[in-house]
Amino acid sequence: MKKITILGATGTIGINTLDVIKLHRNDIEITALTANKNIDRLEQQCLEWLPKYAVMADADAAEQLAQRLKNSSIEVLSGVEGLSKVASLAEVDMVMAGIVGGAGLIPTLAAAQAGKRVLLANKEALVMSGQLFMDAIKQNNAELLPIDSEHNAIFQCLPSSKQAGTQGVSRILLTASGGPFRNFSLEQLHNVTPAQACNHPNWSMGQKISVDSATMMNKGLEVIEACWLFDSQPQDIEVVLHPQSIIHSLVEYIDGSLLAQLGNPDMRTPIAYALGWPQRIASGVKRLSLIEVARLDFEAMDFNRFPCLQLAYDAMQAGGTSTVILNAANEIAVQTFLQEKLKFIDIPKVIETVLANLTARNADSLEIILEDDAKARELAIELVANM
Repeated sequence: MKKITILGATGTIGINTLDVIKLHRNDIEITALTANKNIDRLEQQCLEWLPKYAVMADADAAEQLAQRLKNSSIEVLSGVEGLSKVASLAEVDMVMAGIVGGAGLIPTLAAAQAGKRVLLANKEALVMSGQLFMDAIKQNNAELLPIDSEHNAIFQCLPSSKQAGTQGVSRILLTASGGPFRNFSLEQLHNVTPAQACNHPNWSMGQKISVDSATMMNKGLEVIEACWLFDSQPQDIEVVLHPQSIIHSLVEYIDGSLLAQLGNPDMRTPIAYALGWPQRIASGVKRLSLIEVARLDFEAMDFNRFPCLQLAYDAMQAGGTSTVILNAANEIAVQTFLQEKLKFIDIPKVIETVLANLTARNADSLEIILEDDAKARELAIELVANM
């Protein structure tokens, strides 16, 4: 019986993870479930799964949840300390890192330091602390399995070393659907709304990641993550538009071979792959019909319409805390856009200005990373207030 902590249980990744685990109740046990502020959903999940621990990132929400669960044996914790505790419990084998944004960094790092199998859906952990995080994985004999469909696909297509610099790998191709604005002109992008940006044509995702997909920042963060996961350089990773989202990514070898992983656009597939690895287990996903799909299209990326992707490439090339600054500025800009206080086309402008006005440092300590994250957020807040 494997025991798991799910960080971000009430979000899309968490809900899909629980959906897969329902098919494997005799093999996987829920030890801890966590959420930010969604008390109602976490209470419902706790009553169904009866974990040993429940954690709310928000202290007030934790108090309310504790009152609701007072007749159960579930221990309710709160804050970063609570999240880090359940991510590093001795009895836990696996940690699903599904917290969105920079808030997931510290508990995900705690799981790595505790030597867990880390199922990484929180790409910001690597975007913000790539070298520190990978060092923690190696030094503590932890396992790192990517959950993003693209990185999971690459993981499946790479040789056993899982490093792109070895065994004849020449290039990684990350596929991108293009989001809801793939065919929009620059003029049309001036007036798009949060509702439009969150209406992804293929995937069911949370608001923040949906906006990132619309700006292509999500793909930029994935490029950064892929560099760390697969020991690659930015120039060795190419983003290709693939509207159907059936091929999730490809690996090119020096003999001209291209290996691809295909499947329906459903996060339960990579989640099941990681939960069962190295075996494969049922996911509950509908079988892919190539006859129904009928065609697979590909297009070159337009960096003029999607400048966030170029900003991510540049930040990774610059190194240090540049990617920390990029991520923090993006989170503030997206949050402000969702509040309808910032135009969609101004999101990359905020990020570019913050990057230009802050000097990146060597990202060799968590303290420096968190300091530069805070500085970038502060500057971004100031910028959007004056736009």
